[in-house]
Amino acid sequence: MTQSAELAVDLRGIGKRFANVAAVQGLDLAIERGCLCGLLGPNGAGKSTTIRMIMSIIKPDVGTVSVLGADALAMKDRIGYLPEERGLYRKMRVLEFLVFLGRLKGMPSKGLSHRIRRWLERLELPGVERARCSELSKGMQQKVQFLAAVVNDPELIVLDEPFSGLDPVNARVVTSVVSELHEAGRTIVFSTHQMHQAEELCDRVILINRGEKILDETMAEIQAQFDPRTIIAETMDPSVDLSTLAGCDGIESVEREGTAGHWLLRLDSQCHAQAAMQAALRTTSLRLVSLRRTSLDEVFVTLVTQHGGHARTEVR
Repeated sequence: MTQSAELAVDLRGIGKRFANVAAVQGLDLAIERGCLCGLLGPNGAGKSTTIRMIMSIIKPDVGTVSVLGADALAMKDRIGYLPEERGLYRKMRVLEFLVFLGRLKGMPSKGLSHRIRRWLERLELPGVERARCSELSKGMQQKVQFLAAVVNDPELIVLDEPFSGLDPVNARVVTSVVSELHEAGRTIVFSTHQMHQAEELCDRVILINRGEKILDETMAEIQAQFDPRTIIAETMDPSVDLSTLAGCDGIESVEREGTAGHWLLRLDSQCHAQAAMQAALRTTSLRLVSLRRTSLDEVFVTLVTQHGGHARTEVR
């Protein structure tokens, strides 16, 4: 096992119950420093409960939690946290609010306002510093709270549903900033049920369902483990029928996908994809032929279904 000194987050056998519901059960997590890790799962899987235990907001019933080698409360000035429940001081002005939080996190007053203004520009929030938090749109409030989580340049950044309430344009802005922070060496843990964002960002994915960990792999390992063995082919002539390829050159089945001329060729476990592609090319002229990439969404649905279906909706 990785030594604790090399870990940003180290959870060992943690469990938490609320009344008769086991929100988290026997969970082990060892997240190395510098990792960008997605904590994924359906609504009610136990993601937010896990994050609250990481942050020492609630204590586990069993198991141990170590964050940057200590308790999260002791390390609060080195951690940035965006909670799922939004907590802006609605009557405060944006700059005033962010300076207040920066000072709470031990940042010196000198230069803090300038730093915040630069961050507001980076997050595409021009001209809001004098606005009251209550006057901002939901998406703008979300970006202000994201800024509050990173303004102190923390070593560890924990984000609970950071893309909630953001339109695609603003989600892209936040995604870009998260990538920059990761490239600068920050450890980032974020929860989401939006698979495409996790697939785009993460080094590593942890999937939780019904309070239990059912996947803990790097993206490369997931791609190898859940290889769909499927080729996508698009014919130049939409009337060409590729179903005749079924049963030859290791192609188990052929089916149409969507519009005319688009086909999926599913391969058996022994088939070399290159041979199947060549067989398709011998049949007709193709506009496109490529090996289909496993999507995290497909992995998510497969594993959650195998492990008892959708999580309980009353536990987060």
